[in-house]
Formats: sequence, C-alpha cells, structure tokens
Amino acid sequence: HQAVILPFICSHSPPLTEYSNASLSPNSSMTTKELQEYWRNEKRQCRQVKLLFEIPSTRIVEHHLSKYVMYKIIILQTGSFDSNKSVIERRYSDFEKLHRNLLEEFSEEMEDVTFPKKTLTGNFTEEIINERKLAFKDYLRLLYSMKYIRRSKKFIDFLTRPELQEAYGCLRGGQYTKALEILLEVIGLQERLTRGNPVSIVPTLCAIVVCHKDLENPASAFEYGEKALSCLSVHTSHRYYTPLLETMISLAYELGKDFLSLQEKLEEWKAKKDPVRVFTLKELAVREYVQ
Repeated sequence: HQAVILPFICSHSPPLTEYSNASLSPNSSMTTKELQEYWRNEKRQCRQVKLLFEIPSTRIVEHHLSKYVMYKIIILQTGSFDSNKSVIERRYSDFEKLHRNLLEEFSEEMEDVTFPKKTLTGNFTEEIINERKLAFKDYLRLLYSMKYIRRSKKFIDFLTRPELQEAYGCLRGGQYTKALEILLEVIGLQERLTRGNPVSIVPTLCAIVVCHKDLENPASAFEYGEKALSCLSVHTSHRYYTPLLETMISLAYELGKDFLSLQEKLEEWKAKKDPVRVFTLKELAVREYVQ
C-alpha cells in the first residue's frame, strides 16, 4: 500500500516575541547562530503529525442471539515509539455508521471512497475477515488523508466516543480509578487528532482533574488542570473556565503553590460577568456523555 504523505500541522506556535532571541524574524542582521536558533524554534513548533492505522487482529463475539467480529485498531504516530500508540476495538456496524455519517456531511470528498460490502453469508470465514481487515485499514488511512474529514467531529467521535462514554459512566458511578485509566488512554489520541483545536480536549482534561482529585492525587490533578487552563487562555467564556479556576485555586492552596494569581483571574472574570449559578467542575464532568 502506498503511504499517504500528509501536510504539516502546526501546533499553535507562540508569537515570536516569546523566543529567547532579541531578533524577532529572520533578517539580514542576524548572525548565523541566531538564524539557526530561529529556525530550530520554528521547526519545533511545526511538527508533522501523521497517524498510521493498523488492524492486526480480530475476535468473534457471541452474545445470546447476536454474533459479530471486533476489529482491533492500533493507531500509531509516525516517528514515535510504542508509548504513543492507541488501541481501540470497533465492529462492522460502527464502520458502517461512520460511513453513513460522513456521506451526509462530505458527499463530494467521499465520492471515490469504497466501503466493504456486507455479505449475506460467510461473514465469519477467515477469508472474509482478513479481506475486511485490509479494507478497513485502507479505509481509515484514506479518510485520515483528507484534511476536512480527519478534523471532523464524526471521524474523531468514531475513534474516541465509545471509550469516553465508558469512562464517564465509571466516573458517574464513583469508579475513579477505572475512569482515570480509560481517560488517560483516550487523551493521548484526542491530543493527536485535535492538534489545531486544543479547546476540544478541555472536558477530558477536566475529567482527569476530577478523578485525580477524588483519588487524592492533588499534584497530578493540578498538572492536568494547568494543561486545561492553557487550552482556555483565550477562551475565558468557556463553560469550564470558572469551575476549573475554582478547582485550581483550592488545589494550589492545598499544595502550597501560588493561588493568588489564579484568584485574581477569577475575580477579574467575575467582575465582567453577571453573577450566575456556576456548576462545580465535578458537576460539569458527570453531565458529559450521558446516553
């Protein structure tokens, strides 16, 4: 199979003023060393993020009256080691639903995308399963090669939603260890899929904060809270902003960190807004993915 070469995706580059060099752009007065440093910084901000999809194995699931094949999908980031891989399982009907959804929204882009046909018999023969494994691998790679599709909510949901639903179900049931385990798996994949839109991972980061907090890991909760706050730095009207700030203030206080600057941000925000009933971070988290 031919690999699809994908464009560079820039993860929000900071303004050049944030670089250590006084020189702000590559200009003629720069020394060679300064130029090298400038381009090194540029490259660091603009990495090529390319994901590869593998379907190495399947398993047949039998439930009372139904029987279906689960396809194990491994999602790898090129140029990284195994620590950056995500493993999910999906069945034929999940792929079928994705295809229908994408046809509705991207009929033009999907024109030449073929989907493995359903067969009336022989769905569980080794030959058909192997054929489908290869077909689904090519299908995912092709979808991912199309910018509008790989950034679409429908494609991202296909790869993350079932796991997120399970994690939030555990969170609602007070099973914080299990919820955290799943959320930490999903967040890596979400980050790689939504590089141009960091705000979209805020709910997951905040759910991780809630789990760590309830499991009495304040330092880890604070670390993920900082990540979430940095995603919201220019989105202060986001529904998670105030509850997150309030949680971070109490965590900073507990950890003996600077909570006054966070307190100032909260006061500043409250001064601009009419006082409204704000949910706590946990109240917001348990409302996510309610089926």
